[in-house]
Amino acid sequence: MTQIIKALNWRYATKKFSTQKIPQEKLDIILEALRLTPSSLGLQAWKFLIIENPELRTKLKEVSWNQDQVTDASHLIVLARPTHITDQDVLKWTHYLAEKRNMTADSKDRFEQMILNYLKSVDEKEKGIWLDKQLYIALGNLMTSCALEGIDSCPIEGFDPAAYDKILQLDEVGLKSVVVCPIGYRADDDPYQHEAKVRFPREDLFLHF
Repeated sequence: MTQIIKALNWRYATKKFSTQKIPQEKLDIILEALRLTPSSLGLQAWKFLIIENPELRTKLKEVSWNQDQVTDASHLIVLARPTHITDQDVLKWTHYLAEKRNMTADSKDRFEQMILNYLKSVDEKEKGIWLDKQLYIALGNLMTSCALEGIDSCPIEGFDPAAYDKILQLDEVGLKSVVVCPIGYRADDDPYQHEAKVRFPREDLFLHF
């Protein structure tokens, strides 16, 4: 069995974390993997909030259905996206990309215009859905990277995003929380780690054309 399949069989949505902290060198690997997540048009329209402050995490737990993972895990990561994506956001990206790839002005301008035209073609609701979806790409990458490093994780949608935004003052910086993921190490007495991993067989999931 390959390393990645072993890691994915090992991981589960950890319900009870120990007090063990993730070493800085491992945390740096996880955060770099998160930074390398692919995104639509390469825009990287997101921010990853690393919450360590105990007082903040206690407040966030209260608006997360009182789930212990929010306070007990080594680190709490909130995946957030811009409230609105602007032309300036696009220009910042295309200029940076052109600089790093030595793109010609014409090539950069064409790519830039393509993105701007797309954003003009969809309304704010559609843009919001599109931006939210990007965070789930990042979430999947985060959980897989954690598993490969022997770090536990637990994706959480059971929280009040508006309350998170207020507590973290995200409105003031034009951000919205989308999904939350505590990371750390499972407690020895978390019974869920001993449950069989249950997935439908391949023939129920894959269609070959």
